[in-house]
Amino acid sequence: MTKVILQLDTLTCPSCMTKIQGALTKLAGVQNVKVLFNASKVKALVNDRLDSADLKRTVEELGYQVKSVKTKEVTE
Repeated sequence: MTKVILQLDTLTCPSCMTKIQGALTKLAGVQNVKVLFNASKVKALVNDRLDSADLKRTVEELGYQVKSVKTKEVTE
């Protein structure tokens, strides 16, 4: 499992959170998604077959800018 943290450009409305969370939850391999509105971050737990670039691309396709991506291997 991998923990992925996406730092986004400032989120302007709470509905942005719902939109991003919904889109990422639909991706195969995503175990858990949490969008932090005040910090403009997305935290996701994904399996090893899903690349962080897939999450970044999905968020950018929704119209949000991803400033940085961090990943960390998580042992179960």
